[in-house]
Amino acid sequence: MFDELVAIISHLGNMLRPWAFDIATAMVVCLILVFSADVNRIIRRHLLGHSFMLRTLVFIIVNAFGYGLLIVKATPWVARQIVAMPSHWMFLLIVSMFIFIGYWAQRNSQA
Repeated sequence: MFDELVAIISHLGNMLRPWAFDIATAMVVCLILVFSADVNRIIRRHLLGHSFMLRTLVFIIVNAFGYGLLIVKATPWVARQIVAMPSHWMFLLIVSMFIFIGYWAQRNSQA
């Protein structure tokens, strides 16, 4: 029974393997979307009372360049980590990660 379940999960993991880079991109972007509201709130709090130009410049740097750079640099690393896993663990990690992201977003009313 247990071996059959592992075989099914491994098969599902093998089916996802060709899309590891796309899945990694989705994970990174979803995590950024979920946590960006908190990051932006902290930055806004620290820049309160500063000039409009400085606040706008920091907003652009963090949101456009910071998050963009994070996506570009983190996605290949996450994809390599996903591909290096055995198929059954890879499938369980992917499902667990998206459940966690959905739970966190729902808990913080971002869904």
